[in-house]
Amino acid sequence: MDERKRSFSPSRSSSETEISLLPFQDSPTELSFPAHRYPFKSSFAKPGKRRRFLLAACTVFSACSLVLFLFFLYSDTRLPFTLHRPTQNADSSRHVDRMSAVLGPPTPHFRDNLRNDTKYITSWISAGWTNDVMTYAAKGNLIYLAMITERVPIIGRFIPSHIGGDAGDVAFGEVFDVDLLSQAIGMPILEWDDVKDPFSKEIDELGCWSIWQAVQNREQVPRVTYALEHNGLDISWTAAPPWVQKVPGYEHDPHAHFWSIAQLTYPEGHEANSGVPQPSLAHNVTLDPDQQLSCFDYLYYVCASESFEYEHEFSPAWRFVVKNFRWTQRLQGIANGYLKRIFEVPDEDDVPPYIAIHARRGDFVVYCGDVPQGDCFPSLTVFARRVAEIQDEVRQRHGVEVNHVLILSDESEPAWWTAVHMLGWYSVDHAAEDTVAKYGRWYPLLIDAVLQSSGIGFVGTDRSTMSVLAKRRVEDWFEGAGRMVKWGTPGADNH
Repeated sequence: MDERKRSFSPSRSSSETEISLLPFQDSPTELSFPAHRYPFKSSFAKPGKRRRFLLAACTVFSACSLVLFLFFLYSDTRLPFTLHRPTQNADSSRHVDRMSAVLGPPTPHFRDNLRNDTKYITSWISAGWTNDVMTYAAKGNLIYLAMITERVPIIGRFIPSHIGGDAGDVAFGEVFDVDLLSQAIGMPILEWDDVKDPFSKEIDELGCWSIWQAVQNREQVPRVTYALEHNGLDISWTAAPPWVQKVPGYEHDPHAHFWSIAQLTYPEGHEANSGVPQPSLAHNVTLDPDQQLSCFDYLYYVCASESFEYEHEFSPAWRFVVKNFRWTQRLQGIANGYLKRIFEVPDEDDVPPYIAIHARRGDFVVYCGDVPQGDCFPSLTVFARRVAEIQDEVRQRHGVEVNHVLILSDESEPAWWTAVHMLGWYSVDHAAEDTVAKYGRWYPLLIDAVLQSSGIGFVGTDRSTMSVLAKRRVEDWFEGAGRMVKWGTPGADNH
């Protein structure tokens, strides 16, 4: 990967410079030198001369301090802004051997590779890619649930739920740095391919909890996907008790609480809530939920206190886990190359600071109802106002001028893109880059996600999980500025 400086070092503002000089700004008249510290006989020891000497010395000292202060205040002492890869949170003094959580290389049957002294937890995905990232977020979701239950999470592959089944699966570790994640949160993180041989033809039976059946009444079956087929798993599901739902029986909010689900992973909670297992599809077996490998069908709608709390700063799943989902060096390096070509900077130069916009439009039109699309979606003028706000904030906070704006959108109307480019904003052209041929069907989506999260500013679309995560990354990784544009009615983002 081109590791070229993907995080930034904020420059010192004049106020920060003043703070750094405070030790030199004590009042000279308050300085005193007790006589007993100078017992030797000299002209300096005479009180009158000593006072005159001290007065002269302090005067010179104060003058030097003032000169230094003015120099730092008025000279260009700012550190140049360079877009580094964000500083990782891993404690370099702490090493986590994540592969110590299994007995050895992947085996034909997953259970043959589990340690008797270790408990595990897993779940599967069934949503858009960004929602799947949040499902795997160990804070609120799979990894966070693993943390609070002291279990080792086993993460499956991403499945092409909305880019076409022929795109194939992609490993979690191809997108995110799993070793770095393990170090950052101080616990082993496993992928299913670390546990069970991905080429195994063996079918393993497993008893699991269905959270989905407990938190909604529209579907009376578990939320499952063909990810189970990839792992060769035949699941016997048991519906979780209704009380795991945040508001039991409330049809408009299917969220469950982390600690409610966590209870089911302990013997006491397991025994007190045992239900009726449903026969598995392949072998028609009925199994109680497994106690060594706790498993759940769908962990997207999970929260600590507030529904959709990833939108809030207090989200524990974000704070303790997902903010440590760093892009792999390879993926970040590919994105760096795109940025340099987009902004037309030489390979040897740093990526300039930029503001990314995620203008989600196409698939959101179904939520506009009777509102015409032109009134439902925010105009480019609305986005431009938010960009200006971020430029001002970054200028005040970091002393950096941001002149590059990169917009990513699913809009297909040529006239809209013409208007974008008339504003001087940049865009990525995956057709011209031949992204699919070079890297595969997943990579336009993956590269866009990296581009959105690698700037000093971000403007997103309200109610888009992809925007929520990009905003969180920019704010936490780069101390950047973020905004979300509201939409749905004319003037929805007026402020």
